Amino acid sequence: MNSRDRKTAVKEYKERKIPRGIFVLRCASTQQCWVGSALNLEATRNRLWFTLRQRLHPDKALQQAWNESGEQAFEYDILEKLPDDVAEMSLGDLLKQKRIEWIAKLGARGI
Repeated sequence: MNSRDRKTAVKEYKERKIPRGIFVLRCASTQQCWVGSALNLEATRNRLWFTLRQRLHPDKALQQAWNESGEQAFEYDILEKLPDDVAEMSLGDLLKQKRIEWIAKLGARGI
């Protein structure tokens, strides 16, 4: 890769749109689900799996279900992505509102 290609790739990486929104964790063996919000939906799954594998997740019920059912029983799905044009000032409130709506809709627990 030459210098120009590298600079272009770096620029494109920095300008990429990071998906923000609402996700759900489902446990197939217990039929439980947990809903959360994220500023970076792509990185959130990795963070969750890491904390759960290390037995460090702060949600005790989620951690217990993970410990008893195992990683293979869990599924991470994106429920809703927010539009890219949401103002930064209203982002937190919108994520909170959407999270509450999805928790109610699915009968889930919040994380």
